[in-house]
Amino acid sequence: MADFLYQVRSQTGRQIKGKLSASSKSAAMDELRKRNLVVLSLNEQKRTFLNTDIYIGNPVKHQHFIIYCRQFATLMRAGVSIVEATAILAEQTESKPLKKALLDVHTGLLRGVSFSQSAGEHKKIFPAIFLSMIRAGEETGDIEGTLERLAKFLEKQHVTREKIKSAMTYPLVVGVLAIGAVVYLLKAVVPQFVTMFESMNAKLPAITLMVLALSKSIEHQWYLWLLGAIALVVAYQVAKRTGNGRYWIDYGKLKVPIFGKLAQKGAIAQLTRTLSSLYASSVPVLQSLQIVEDLVNNVVIGGYIRKSADSLRQGNPLSEPLKQSWVFPPMVTQMISIGEETGALDQMLEKVADFYEMDVENTVDRLKSLLEPLLIVFLAALVGTIVAAIMLPMFTLYGQMG
Repeated sequence: MADFLYQVRSQTGRQIKGKLSASSKSAAMDELRKRNLVVLSLNEQKRTFLNTDIYIGNPVKHQHFIIYCRQFATLMRAGVSIVEATAILAEQTESKPLKKALLDVHTGLLRGVSFSQSAGEHKKIFPAIFLSMIRAGEETGDIEGTLERLAKFLEKQHVTREKIKSAMTYPLVVGVLAIGAVVYLLKAVVPQFVTMFESMNAKLPAITLMVLALSKSIEHQWYLWLLGAIALVVAYQVAKRTGNGRYWIDYGKLKVPIFGKLAQKGAIAQLTRTLSSLYASSVPVLQSLQIVEDLVNNVVIGGYIRKSADSLRQGNPLSEPLKQSWVFPPMVTQMISIGEETGALDQMLEKVADFYEMDVENTVDRLKSLLEPLLIVFLAALVGTIVAAIMLPMFTLYGQMG
Protein backbone atom coordinates (compact mmCIF):
# COMPACT_ATOMS: atom_id res chain seq x y z
CA MET A 1 0.00 0.00 0.00
CA ALA A 2 1.20 3.48 -0.89
CA ASP A 3 -0.08 6.94 -0.01
CA PHE A 4 -1.26 9.31 -2.76
CA LEU A 5 -1.89 13.04 -2.42
CA TYR A 6 -4.83 14.15 -4.51
CA GLN A 7 -6.71 17.28 -5.55
CA VAL A 8 -10.23 16.70 -6.85
CA ARG A 9 -13.41 18.58 -7.74
CA SER A 10 -16.72 17.38 -6.33
CA GLN A 11 -20.07 17.40 -8.16
CA THR A 12 -20.87 20.70 -6.46
CA GLY A 13 -17.72 22.26 -7.88
CA ARG A 14 -15.82 22.39 -4.59
CA GLN A 15 -12.11 21.57 -4.77
CA ILE A 16 -10.87 19.07 -2.19
CA LYS A 17 -7.35 18.06 -1.21
CA GLY A 18 -6.53 14.88 0.69
CA LYS A 19 -4.57 11.66 1.00
CA LEU A 20 -5.56 8.16 -0.08
CA SER A 21 -3.92 4.77 0.45
CA ALA A 22 -3.99 2.35 -2.48
CA SER A 23 -1.95 -0.49 -3.99
CA SER A 24 -1.11 1.57 -7.10
CA LYS A 25 -1.72 4.93 -8.76
CA SER A 26 -4.32 3.43 -11.10
CA ALA A 27 -6.15 1.87 -8.11
CA ALA A 28 -6.17 5.26 -6.40
CA MET A 29 -7.51 6.88 -9.58
CA ASP A 30 -10.28 4.26 -9.85
CA GLU A 31 -11.23 4.76 -6.22
CA LEU A 32 -11.60 8.54 -6.63
CA ARG A 33 -13.67 8.14 -9.81
CA LYS A 34 -15.97 5.67 -7.99
CA ARG A 35 -16.72 8.51 -5.61
CA ASN A 36 -17.85 10.64 -8.59
CA LEU A 37 -14.92 13.03 -8.18
CA VAL A 38 -13.01 14.78 -10.99
CA VAL A 39 -9.31 14.18 -10.44
CA LEU A 40 -7.22 17.33 -10.92
CA SER A 41 -3.92 15.93 -9.65
CA LEU A 42 -2.72 12.67 -8.11
CA ASN A 43 0.84 12.07 -6.90
CA GLU A 44 2.43 9.38 -4.79
CA GLN A 45 3.73 10.67 -1.45
CA LYS A 46 7.34 9.64 -0.94
CA ARG A 47 7.84 8.03 2.45
CA THR A 48 10.23 9.91 4.73
CA PHE A 49 10.90 9.85 8.45
CA LEU A 50 8.53 12.80 8.91
CA ASN A 51 5.47 11.24 7.26
CA THR A 52 5.98 7.61 8.27
CA ASP A 53 3.87 6.43 11.18
CA ILE A 54 6.03 5.07 13.99
CA TYR A 55 4.15 3.47 16.84
CA ILE A 56 5.59 2.45 20.20
CA GLY A 57 3.42 -0.16 21.87
CA ASN A 58 -0.28 -0.24 21.07
CA PRO A 59 -1.09 2.76 18.81
CA VAL A 60 -4.82 2.72 19.67
CA LYS A 61 -5.97 3.27 23.24
CA HIS A 62 -7.97 0.40 24.65
CA GLN A 63 -11.01 2.57 25.40
CA HIS A 64 -11.03 3.96 21.84
CA PHE A 65 -11.06 0.47 20.39
CA ILE A 66 -13.85 -0.61 22.77
CA ILE A 67 -15.98 2.38 21.69
CA TYR A 68 -15.26 1.53 18.05
CA CYS A 69 -16.42 -2.10 18.50
CA ARG A 70 -19.55 -1.07 20.40
CA GLN A 71 -20.49 1.56 17.77
CA PHE A 72 -19.70 -0.88 14.94
CA ALA A 73 -22.04 -3.47 16.50
CA THR A 74 -24.80 -0.84 16.95
CA LEU A 75 -24.59 0.33 13.34
CA MET A 76 -24.67 -3.23 12.02
CA ARG A 77 -27.70 -4.01 14.22
CA ALA A 78 -29.42 -0.93 12.78
CA GLY A 79 -29.03 -2.33 9.27
CA VAL A 80 -26.19 -0.07 8.11
CA SER A 81 -23.94 -1.80 5.59
CA ILE A 82 -20.40 -2.68 6.63
CA VAL A 83 -19.02 -0.26 4.00
CA GLU A 84 -21.08 2.66 5.28
CA ALA A 85 -20.44 1.75 8.91
CA THR A 86 -16.68 1.75 8.33
CA ALA A 87 -16.82 5.17 6.65
CA ILE A 88 -18.95 6.61 9.49
CA LEU A 89 -16.68 5.25 12.21
CA ALA A 90 -13.57 6.49 10.41
CA GLU A 91 -14.99 10.00 10.66
CA GLN A 92 -16.15 9.67 14.28
CA THR A 93 -13.18 8.03 16.01
CA GLU A 94 -10.86 10.22 18.09
CA SER A 95 -7.88 7.93 17.44
CA LYS A 96 -5.81 9.08 14.46
CA PRO A 97 -4.11 5.67 13.88
CA LEU A 98 -7.52 3.93 13.96
CA LYS A 99 -8.98 6.58 11.63
CA LYS A 100 -6.19 6.06 9.09
CA ALA A 101 -6.59 2.26 9.27
CA LEU A 102 -10.37 2.46 8.84
CA LEU A 103 -10.02 4.69 5.80
CA ASP A 104 -7.72 2.07 4.25
CA VAL A 105 -10.19 -0.68 5.18
CA HIS A 106 -13.00 1.34 3.59
CA THR A 107 -10.97 1.61 0.40
CA GLY A 108 -10.47 -2.16 0.41
CA LEU A 109 -14.18 -2.79 0.95
CA LEU A 110 -15.03 -0.59 -2.06
CA ARG A 111 -12.64 -2.72 -4.15
CA GLY A 112 -14.50 -5.86 -3.06
CA VAL A 113 -11.97 -7.09 -0.49
CA SER A 114 -13.43 -8.62 2.68
CA PHE A 115 -13.32 -6.61 5.92
CA SER A 116 -11.09 -9.16 7.70
CA GLN A 117 -8.61 -9.21 4.82
CA SER A 118 -8.45 -5.40 4.64
CA ALA A 119 -8.14 -5.08 8.43
CA GLY A 120 -5.49 -7.82 8.42
CA GLU A 121 -3.12 -5.40 6.69
CA HIS A 122 -3.10 -3.33 9.92
CA LYS A 123 -2.13 -5.88 12.55
CA LYS A 124 -0.78 -3.18 14.87
CA ILE A 125 -4.22 -1.58 14.96
CA PHE A 126 -6.50 -4.63 14.95
CA PRO A 127 -5.54 -7.38 17.46
CA ALA A 128 -5.44 -11.05 16.47
CA ILE A 129 -8.60 -11.90 18.43
CA PHE A 130 -10.53 -9.16 16.58
CA LEU A 131 -9.37 -10.40 13.15
CA SER A 132 -10.08 -14.06 13.95
CA MET A 133 -13.56 -13.39 15.32
CA ILE A 134 -14.47 -11.09 12.41
CA ARG A 135 -13.21 -13.69 9.92
CA ALA A 136 -15.33 -16.35 11.63
CA GLY A 137 -18.31 -13.96 11.67
CA GLU A 138 -17.94 -13.41 7.92
CA GLU A 139 -17.92 -17.16 7.32
CA THR A 140 -20.98 -17.80 9.51
CA GLY A 141 -22.85 -14.66 8.43
CA ASP A 142 -23.14 -13.42 12.01
CA ILE A 143 -21.06 -10.24 11.99
CA GLU A 144 -23.51 -8.46 14.31
CA GLY A 145 -23.36 -11.17 17.01
CA THR A 146 -19.59 -11.39 16.67
CA LEU A 147 -19.19 -7.63 17.19
CA GLU A 148 -21.47 -7.75 20.27
CA ARG A 149 -19.32 -10.51 21.78
CA LEU A 150 -16.17 -8.60 20.88
CA ALA A 151 -17.38 -5.42 22.55
CA LYS A 152 -18.44 -7.32 25.67
CA PHE A 153 -15.11 -9.19 25.77
CA LEU A 154 -13.03 -6.03 25.40
CA GLU A 155 -15.05 -4.18 28.05
CA LYS A 156 -14.66 -7.04 30.55
CA GLN A 157 -10.95 -7.32 29.76
CA HIS A 158 -10.45 -3.57 30.20
CA VAL A 159 -12.20 -3.52 33.59
CA THR A 160 -10.15 -6.48 34.89
CA ARG A 161 -6.90 -5.00 33.61
CA GLU A 162 -7.61 -1.62 35.18
CA LYS A 163 -8.45 -3.26 38.52
CA ILE A 164 -5.12 -5.10 38.60
CA LYS A 165 -3.26 -1.97 37.47
CA SER A 166 -4.85 0.14 40.23
CA ALA A 167 -3.87 -2.44 42.87
CA MET A 168 -0.23 -2.37 41.76
CA THR A 169 0.04 1.39 41.16
CA TYR A 170 -0.36 2.47 44.79
CA PRO A 171 2.54 0.43 46.26
CA LEU A 172 4.69 1.44 43.30
CA VAL A 173 4.04 5.15 43.92
CA VAL A 174 4.68 4.78 47.66
CA GLY A 175 7.88 2.84 46.90
CA VAL A 176 9.17 5.63 44.64
CA LEU A 177 8.31 8.25 47.27
CA ALA A 178 10.09 6.20 49.94
CA ILE A 179 13.24 5.93 47.84
CA GLY A 180 13.12 9.65 47.08
CA ALA A 181 12.69 10.58 50.76
CA VAL A 182 15.52 8.31 51.88
CA VAL A 183 17.91 9.59 49.20
CA TYR A 184 17.08 13.20 50.12
CA LEU A 185 17.67 12.60 53.84
CA LEU A 186 20.94 10.73 53.24
CA LYS A 187 22.32 13.27 50.77
CA ALA A 188 21.02 16.60 52.11
CA VAL A 189 20.27 16.18 55.81
CA VAL A 190 22.59 13.55 57.29
CA PRO A 191 25.88 15.14 56.01
CA GLN A 192 25.13 18.28 58.07
CA PHE A 193 25.52 16.26 61.27
CA VAL A 194 28.76 14.51 60.33
CA THR A 195 31.03 17.31 61.60
CA MET A 196 29.14 17.52 64.89
CA PHE A 197 29.40 13.77 65.45
CA GLU A 198 33.15 13.83 64.72
CA SER A 199 33.65 16.61 67.31
CA MET A 200 31.80 14.58 69.97
CA ASN A 201 34.59 11.98 70.19
CA ALA A 202 31.97 9.57 71.45
CA LYS A 203 31.21 6.03 70.47
CA LEU A 204 28.35 6.17 67.98
CA PRO A 205 25.60 3.52 67.87
CA ALA A 206 25.79 0.90 65.14
CA ILE A 207 22.68 2.26 63.44
CA THR A 208 24.24 5.74 63.26
CA LEU A 209 27.48 4.38 61.79
CA MET A 210 25.51 2.45 59.19
CA VAL A 211 23.45 5.51 58.17
CA LEU A 212 26.58 7.73 58.00
CA ALA A 213 28.37 5.18 55.79
CA LEU A 214 25.36 4.95 53.50
CA SER A 215 25.10 8.75 53.34
CA LYS A 216 28.80 9.07 52.49
CA SER A 217 28.46 6.44 49.77
CA ILE A 218 25.48 8.18 48.15
CA GLU A 219 27.16 11.61 48.37
CA HIS A 220 30.56 10.63 46.98
CA GLN A 221 29.88 7.46 45.00
CA TRP A 222 26.45 8.25 43.55
CA TYR A 223 27.63 7.19 40.08
CA LEU A 224 28.14 3.62 41.34
CA TRP A 225 24.53 3.51 42.58
CA LEU A 226 23.36 4.90 39.24
CA LEU A 227 25.42 2.36 37.30
CA GLY A 228 24.07 -0.39 39.53
CA ALA A 229 20.47 0.65 38.83
CA ILE A 230 21.15 0.81 35.08
CA ALA A 231 22.85 -2.60 35.21
CA LEU A 232 19.79 -4.11 36.92
CA VAL A 233 17.44 -2.66 34.29
CA VAL A 234 19.68 -3.88 31.43
CA ALA A 235 20.02 -7.35 33.02
CA TYR A 236 16.23 -7.56 33.36
CA GLN A 237 15.67 -6.58 29.71
CA VAL A 238 18.31 -9.07 28.51
CA ALA A 239 16.81 -11.84 30.66
CA LYS A 240 13.36 -11.15 29.17
CA ARG A 241 14.77 -11.88 25.71
CA THR A 242 16.15 -15.31 26.63
CA GLY A 243 14.03 -18.43 27.01
CA ASN A 244 15.10 -19.37 30.54
CA GLY A 245 15.21 -15.77 31.73
CA ARG A 246 11.68 -15.02 30.49
CA TYR A 247 10.40 -18.23 32.07
CA TRP A 248 11.79 -17.43 35.53
CA ILE A 249 10.63 -13.81 35.37
CA ASP A 250 7.07 -14.91 34.53
CA TYR A 251 7.28 -17.68 37.13
CA GLY A 252 8.34 -15.10 39.74
CA LYS A 253 5.39 -12.85 38.80
CA LEU A 254 3.01 -15.68 39.64
CA LYS A 255 4.81 -16.66 42.87
CA VAL A 256 5.49 -13.25 44.42
CA PRO A 257 3.54 -12.89 47.69
CA ILE A 258 0.08 -11.27 47.45
CA PHE A 259 0.45 -9.88 43.93
CA GLY A 260 1.31 -13.28 42.42
CA LYS A 261 -2.14 -14.63 43.26
CA LEU A 262 -3.74 -11.50 41.83
CA ALA A 263 -1.77 -11.86 38.59
CA GLN A 264 -2.71 -15.55 38.41
CA LYS A 265 -6.43 -14.83 38.86
CA GLY A 266 -6.28 -12.02 36.30
CA ALA A 267 -4.57 -14.31 33.77
CA ILE A 268 -7.18 -17.04 34.28
CA ALA A 269 -9.99 -14.50 33.84
CA GLN A 270 -8.42 -13.15 30.65
CA LEU A 271 -7.68 -16.62 29.27
CA THR A 272 -11.14 -18.07 29.87
CA ARG A 273 -12.96 -14.93 28.69
CA THR A 274 -10.93 -14.87 25.47
CA LEU A 275 -11.34 -18.58 24.80
CA SER A 276 -15.08 -18.37 25.48
CA SER A 277 -15.51 -15.46 23.05
CA LEU A 278 -13.50 -17.18 20.32
CA TYR A 279 -15.25 -20.52 20.80
CA ALA A 280 -18.71 -18.88 20.72
CA SER A 281 -17.72 -17.10 17.48
CA SER A 282 -16.89 -20.46 15.81
CA VAL A 283 -13.15 -19.78 15.62
CA PRO A 284 -11.33 -23.15 15.36
CA VAL A 285 -10.17 -24.38 18.79
CA LEU A 286 -6.49 -24.79 17.88
CA GLN A 287 -6.40 -21.31 16.37
CA SER A 288 -8.15 -19.97 19.49
CA LEU A 289 -5.54 -21.57 21.74
CA GLN A 290 -2.74 -19.97 19.70
CA ILE A 291 -4.37 -16.53 20.08
CA VAL A 292 -4.86 -17.07 23.83
CA GLU A 293 -1.24 -18.18 24.25
CA ASP A 294 -0.01 -14.94 22.66
CA LEU A 295 -2.54 -12.78 24.49
CA VAL A 296 -1.88 -14.06 28.02
CA ASN A 297 1.74 -12.80 27.81
CA ASN A 298 3.15 -15.29 30.33
CA VAL A 299 5.35 -18.15 29.10
CA VAL A 300 4.57 -20.33 32.13
CA ILE A 301 0.82 -20.24 31.45
CA GLY A 302 1.48 -20.23 27.70
CA GLY A 303 3.40 -23.49 28.05
CA TYR A 304 0.37 -25.25 29.53
CA ILE A 305 -1.88 -23.82 26.82
CA ARG A 306 0.52 -25.22 24.21
CA LYS A 307 0.37 -28.63 25.92
CA SER A 308 -3.43 -28.46 25.77
CA ALA A 309 -3.25 -27.76 22.02
CA ASP A 310 -0.93 -30.75 21.57
CA SER A 311 -3.33 -32.86 23.63
CA LEU A 312 -6.20 -31.90 21.31
CA ARG A 313 -4.18 -32.76 18.20
CA GLN A 314 -3.62 -36.23 19.65
CA GLY A 315 -7.35 -36.66 20.28
CA ASN A 316 -7.19 -36.13 24.04
CA PRO A 317 -9.28 -33.69 26.12
CA LEU A 318 -8.29 -30.03 26.38
CA SER A 319 -8.51 -30.15 30.20
CA GLU A 320 -6.06 -33.05 30.70
CA PRO A 321 -2.76 -31.07 30.62
CA LEU A 322 -4.35 -28.25 32.65
CA LYS A 323 -5.14 -30.70 35.50
CA GLN A 324 -1.41 -31.35 35.88
CA SER A 325 -0.65 -27.62 36.24
CA TRP A 326 -0.36 -25.70 39.51
CA VAL A 327 -1.50 -22.54 37.70
CA PHE A 328 -5.09 -23.70 37.14
CA PRO A 329 -7.12 -24.50 40.28
CA PRO A 330 -9.29 -27.69 40.28
CA MET A 331 -12.48 -25.67 39.81
CA VAL A 332 -11.21 -24.32 36.47
CA THR A 333 -10.16 -27.70 35.07
CA GLN A 334 -13.37 -29.37 36.29
CA MET A 335 -15.54 -26.71 34.64
CA ILE A 336 -13.60 -27.07 31.37
CA SER A 337 -13.91 -30.86 31.57
CA ILE A 338 -17.69 -30.61 32.10
CA GLY A 339 -17.94 -28.17 29.20
CA GLU A 340 -16.12 -30.61 26.92
CA GLU A 341 -18.38 -33.48 27.95
CA THR A 342 -21.64 -31.54 27.57
CA GLY A 343 -20.70 -29.54 24.46
CA ALA A 344 -21.16 -26.26 26.32
CA LEU A 345 -17.50 -25.31 26.64
CA ASP A 346 -18.06 -21.62 25.81
CA GLN A 347 -20.70 -21.31 28.55
CA MET A 348 -18.52 -23.02 31.15
CA LEU A 349 -15.55 -20.83 30.23
CA GLU A 350 -17.76 -17.74 30.53
CA LYS A 351 -18.85 -18.80 34.03
CA VAL A 352 -15.20 -19.31 35.06
CA ALA A 353 -14.33 -15.87 33.64
CA ASP A 354 -17.25 -14.25 35.52
CA PHE A 355 -16.13 -15.87 38.77
CA TYR A 356 -12.48 -14.84 38.48
CA GLU A 357 -13.28 -11.31 37.31
CA MET A 358 -15.42 -10.88 40.42
CA ASP A 359 -12.67 -12.49 42.51
CA VAL A 360 -10.09 -10.05 41.10
CA GLU A 361 -12.37 -7.12 41.91
CA ASN A 362 -12.90 -8.29 45.52
CA THR A 363 -9.18 -9.04 45.96
CA VAL A 364 -8.23 -5.57 44.72
CA ASP A 365 -10.68 -3.92 47.13
CA ARG A 366 -9.25 -5.92 50.05
CA LEU A 367 -5.69 -5.16 49.01
CA LYS A 368 -6.36 -1.43 48.84
CA SER A 369 -7.81 -1.33 52.35
CA LEU A 370 -4.94 -3.46 53.70
CA LEU A 371 -1.97 -2.00 51.82
CA GLU A 372 -2.64 1.67 52.54
CA PRO A 373 -1.96 1.53 56.30
CA LEU A 374 0.85 -1.02 55.87
CA LEU A 375 2.70 1.14 53.34
CA ILE A 376 2.27 4.25 55.50
CA VAL A 377 3.77 2.34 58.44
CA PHE A 378 6.61 1.11 56.20
CA LEU A 379 7.39 4.64 54.97
CA ALA A 380 7.26 6.01 58.54
CA ALA A 381 9.56 3.23 59.78
CA LEU A 382 12.07 3.88 56.98
CA VAL A 383 12.25 7.61 57.58
CA GLY A 384 12.04 7.10 61.36
CA THR A 385 15.11 4.84 61.29
CA ILE A 386 17.22 7.58 59.68
CA VAL A 387 15.89 10.21 62.09
CA ALA A 388 16.58 7.91 65.05
CA ALA A 389 20.14 7.30 63.82
CA ILE A 390 20.73 11.07 63.92
CA MET A 391 18.96 11.76 67.21
CA LEU A 392 20.39 8.93 69.35
CA PRO A 393 23.94 10.37 69.56
CA MET A 394 22.49 13.83 70.32
CA PHE A 395 20.48 12.41 73.23
CA THR A 396 23.65 10.76 74.50
CA LEU A 397 25.53 14.09 74.27
CA TYR A 398 22.79 15.97 76.14
CA GLY A 399 22.79 13.26 78.82
CA GLN A 400 26.55 13.65 79.32
CA MET A 401 26.19 17.44 79.53
CA GLY A 402 23.42 17.08 82.15
